[in-house]
Amino acid sequence: MRREARTLRSKAIDSLVLAVDHFNRAWDRGRVEAVLIMLDRAFELLLKAIIIHRDGSVRDPNKDDITIGFDLCLRKCLSEASVACLTEDDVVALQSLNALRDAAQHYMIEVCEDQLYVYAQASVTLFQRLTSQVLGLPLQRELPTRILPVCAKVPRDLASVFDLEFCEIKRMVGPRSRRRLDARARLRSLAVLQSSLEGQKSQVSDAELDKVIARIKRGEDWRAIFKGVATLTIDPDADGPGLRIRITRNQGEAVTIVPEGTPGATVIAVRKVNELDFYNLGLRDLSKRLRVNETKLLWLIQREGIQRNPEFYKLIKIGRTVHKRYSGKCLEELSGKLAQIDLQGLWASRKQSPPSPPRQRRTVQALMDRAIQKRVERS
Repeated sequence: MRREARTLRSKAIDSLVLAVDHFNRAWDRGRVEAVLIMLDRAFELLLKAIIIHRDGSVRDPNKDDITIGFDLCLRKCLSEASVACLTEDDVVALQSLNALRDAAQHYMIEVCEDQLYVYAQASVTLFQRLTSQVLGLPLQRELPTRILPVCAKVPRDLASVFDLEFCEIKRMVGPRSRRRLDARARLRSLAVLQSSLEGQKSQVSDAELDKVIARIKRGEDWRAIFKGVATLTIDPDADGPGLRIRITRNQGEAVTIVPEGTPGATVIAVRKVNELDFYNLGLRDLSKRLRVNETKLLWLIQREGIQRNPEFYKLIKIGRTVHKRYSGKCLEELSGKLAQIDLQGLWASRKQSPPSPPRQRRTVQALMDRAIQKRVERS
């Protein structure tokens, strides 16, 4: 492992230890904020370590002296083939954690104890998997096994956690209650989660929270107000030392990940990196990596209809120039196809196919005869 990646991983573990330490402390002053901030920092540094370990770059292309932020690290590790290590469920969980951290650091937020536990324990589980499977350095080498479980009590599911939280919020905004400010702080955690799942990074305003409070007073259930949050669930994993849980999407719900911009769809937004990062290969790049002649490779691409799949190919216009670009997924698809077929044989059979018959030239006399025939048919 490169020295920079090893150092980043070490710093990430430092932040993880501080997060777990603050979670298990006996007093609450600044506890929620400290846990969220340290967990968020731990994952940003870990993802950067993974990107560097896999020969990627964490430098901002526009400012060489500045590294990329959490969002771009997340998108690279989801959609760039060379560094990909996250599933869509992992991204949903980390997006939510990052959104809660933003609210905790830049304003104020109240997170109930069960909800904080779920994010802390799920973070330890995911951190352990990434550092072990991707970097080949199990977390147990750095920490005593006893530190891995954050606590021994696991909530049954997120829905029950949010049910209890919503009941408390309804009580706060009920008649004769003067706890509207407290209600906003507790609602902010749910609203921030919903916004992050919709791909929005802006903080939730008091006016937006007041609209939610009005819907609560009309008797609407939290599942109708926060449709994206309602799809999150807990997936316990008993494999390995300590407790492990993952935050996933409920497959029974009618909410799925769809391409960005799909009209009329309720989506959990897992955005890709910018298009040139996702479609980061030209035909020449594919040819070099697959060790196939460009002409033959282009013929295979057209034969298999690769360019009709938006996950594989896109025309990207920059100024007046149009670039034909292919994605890392396209590289994987072509590599699999080449392993299954005999490209040289297919290419040879293509050249031996009989030529198409020459087109008949249309003489003036032929055109006149055709016009006369049409007049006869109409008469």
